[in-house]
Amino acid sequence: MKQIDLVIIGGGPAGMSAAVAAFDSGITNLLILERDAHLGGILQQCIHNGFGLHRFGEELTGPEYAWKYEKLVHEKNIPFMLNTMVLDITPDKVITATNVEEGIFQIQAKAVILAMGCRERAKGALNIAGTRPAGIYSAGTAQKYVNLKGYMPGKNVVILGSGDIGLIMARRMTLEGAKVHAVCELMPYSGGLARNIEQCLNDFGIPLRLSHTVVEVHGRERVEGVTIAKVDENRRPIAETREFIPCDTLLLSVGLLPENELSKTATVPLDRITGGAVVDQDRQTEIPGIFACGNVLHVHDLVDFVSEEAEIAGKSAAAYINAEEFDSVDVALHTDGKIRYTVPQRITQKKNVTVFFRVADVYRKVTIKVKDGDKIVFSKKKAKVAPGEMESITLKPEAFEGAKELNFELEVQ
Repeated sequence: MKQIDLVIIGGGPAGMSAAVAAFDSGITNLLILERDAHLGGILQQCIHNGFGLHRFGEELTGPEYAWKYEKLVHEKNIPFMLNTMVLDITPDKVITATNVEEGIFQIQAKAVILAMGCRERAKGALNIAGTRPAGIYSAGTAQKYVNLKGYMPGKNVVILGSGDIGLIMARRMTLEGAKVHAVCELMPYSGGLARNIEQCLNDFGIPLRLSHTVVEVHGRERVEGVTIAKVDENRRPIAETREFIPCDTLLLSVGLLPENELSKTATVPLDRITGGAVVDQDRQTEIPGIFACGNVLHVHDLVDFVSEEAEIAGKSAAAYINAEEFDSVDVALHTDGKIRYTVPQRITQKKNVTVFFRVADVYRKVTIKVKDGDKIVFSKKKAKVAPGEMESITLKPEAFEGAKELNFELEVQ
């Protein structure tokens, strides 16, 4: 069995950033395991720009952003194994993996960083009536076909869901010569970034149908059209609003799910809201020595924030391996419903902690409050918050000194 100090599972932006941060913190006996044929993860198919504004102060495409980290991995001679599938992780950090060169092999690690990213929710989870013809794709699959393979999924397109990938694919399909008839969104608000709604839909005259969903798919061999309908406040279709749209392609952008099958084999407790691990401010899970970062922890809007979070995990894994000691606390973080979740879910050290969170609806003129019982320890006003954009605040140690739990509340004026 191989003995390696730190194993990073996943060679996307999170995995590479975590590896670079750990290496810079003195951990040189480390290894990245990546199941794809190249590093970079999903960024390789994201050929649009808009990446790197926060991290590098310049606008990059996905492959350009990935290459910046891939160059660092090569410059620092950080070892990685491609086409390598991790099969199992035990709570005591024994990793079982396989590839063509070595067959099945095991690694005993001192620490593990989970950076497996997320996958798309598929049609099977939606219970849409109708047949199962060709022409139904997840938005990410269509993106791979168009951007990497050079294949056009279809010419007349309806998109269900207004997540960022769906919005970006509405623009991409239009640029490639297809007609996007509508982007339908079940909720009364879009799940994507405001800039993507503006740049991908409004700039191209693509209609966004809020509070609408696809209720039936038509066609046997190939999609021939879809029936959409408006939904009521309980998200149930209103029969008299049914409308048929002829098309040959239906793209689904209906949410991302953190890829946590390996986390489950390691018995890592998961958060029921995020779908990712329950972590502290160091991104350490409740299994000591196992860390999580990036989209496997919670779905991010911007890859810049993925890299920032992965750096925290990389440095923290290095501190864990080196058995560094810190002033400890034990503070649980709770939310009020208007705020759906926080990451981290608990604080275990006395230091500045940046807490990321998402809201449950679009709210205007709000005050974000953090309370220790009835005492307000943090307050911040915002003109608008929306589910499609992640928020963050930074808590100083004096805000949670002596506290057992903190409550995150959203006060709407």
